Amino acid sequence: MLIGELATRTGVSARLLRYYESQGLLRVRRDINGYRVYDEDAVTRVRQIKALLGAGLSTEQIRVVLPCASGENPRLDLCPELRELLEGQLRAVDDRIEQLRRNRLALEGLAGEVRV
Repeated sequence: MLIGELATRTGVSARLLRYYESQGLLRVRRDINGYRVYDEDAVTRVRQIKALLGAGLSTEQIRVVLPCASGENPRLDLCPELRELLEGQLRAVDDRIEQLRRNRLALEGLAGEVRV
């Protein structure tokens, strides 16, 4: 399928599909006329990328994770390296949440001072 059809079927812009390709996340071949041509499995791959981006992974991390992904949700086969990467991501998210809690408390304190 051509890039326009893949964009329509996945809800991802052609520009973003080209970005995924440049990041090594999406395989493409060129037709004789130079057009990008995607295999049917590209639809699933793009949906996997969207799900992983939605989980907060960077494209660099997704490049590591994609070989372990299957299905559109995706389901991951956890090898030790992948488990370590995901656990590190979870720790980073927990750290950000804690920092936001501290920021919120500080803002509440300032707001209390402003209201006086």
